[in-house]
Amino acid sequence: MHLALTFGLVAALTAFAQDSKPSAAPTPAPDKAKETEAEVGFGAVRTPSLVTRVGGDREIAIEVKEGVYRCGKSSIESPLPDGYPEPTPPGAIDLKEFPSVRRVEWASNATAGQRSMDGGFWPLFNHIKSRDIPMTSPVEMDYPGVFPEPLTSTKPVAKGAWTMSFLYRNPSEGPTGTDGSLKVVDTPAVTMLAVGVQGPYGMAIVEKGLTALQGWLAEHPEYELAGSVRVFHYNGPYVRDAYKWSEVQLPVRKKVTPEAAAAPTGASEKPVQQDAELRR
Repeated sequence: MHLALTFGLVAALTAFAQDSKPSAAPTPAPDKAKETEAEVGFGAVRTPSLVTRVGGDREIAIEVKEGVYRCGKSSIESPLPDGYPEPTPPGAIDLKEFPSVRRVEWASNATAGQRSMDGGFWPLFNHIKSRDIPMTSPVEMDYPGVFPEPLTSTKPVAKGAWTMSFLYRNPSEGPTGTDGSLKVVDTPAVTMLAVGVQGPYGMAIVEKGLTALQGWLAEHPEYELAGSVRVFHYNGPYVRDAYKWSEVQLPVRKKVTPEAAAAPTGASEKPVQQDAELRR
């Protein structure tokens, strides 16, 4: 987003931080409560069934203590939606399996500016406040069709429509439907290629993340894009810019080879977490 838009969002988040009560520490989803930290061939992850380290810094790992995720001087204090995979550490590239999540979203248009950025945040904030829904991390930004493939310096990435969303911790917090200009929807489960990034929010950090993801895809032609970019912002304005923690993500899928297409009905390939070539 443009620098002016970033300032607008920071101003809104500052007001929210002053008005919002702290969120409770996250509680593991029932089916993940027994998962323990496990080695997956390089770094250690705490949700090994959902996360596979595939590139970048393969040794870096997060720590979780009293509900707070930490990696170096970066930290995430608000809870994630139930069943969500752990954050990707800055500098690492992961393949991640995201379950369906209920979210409230505000969609912009292709000419969105600072006014509409602020106008998107406040309805979302009022929605969760009026329903006594706790704030979670991350704030999600989706950019449908904004980032062309392949990413080149000749095609702008800072213009176009976007959607800002707050994520419910679990669906029991409220029904789907509409709330004025907002929509409450359940997203489909998705496989994401994600890179952790650290630094001030803005298009520079997004482009840096996209460059890393495009590089990984170029080296792994067995995968292809399955949608447009999304970005997770895990911190509010009270965190120093240098330590802000984000993820830049691209939905991906395994390419269907002629051999796989000709396989008998019922045959399936191994899940991405078991791909031996990704563990080299």
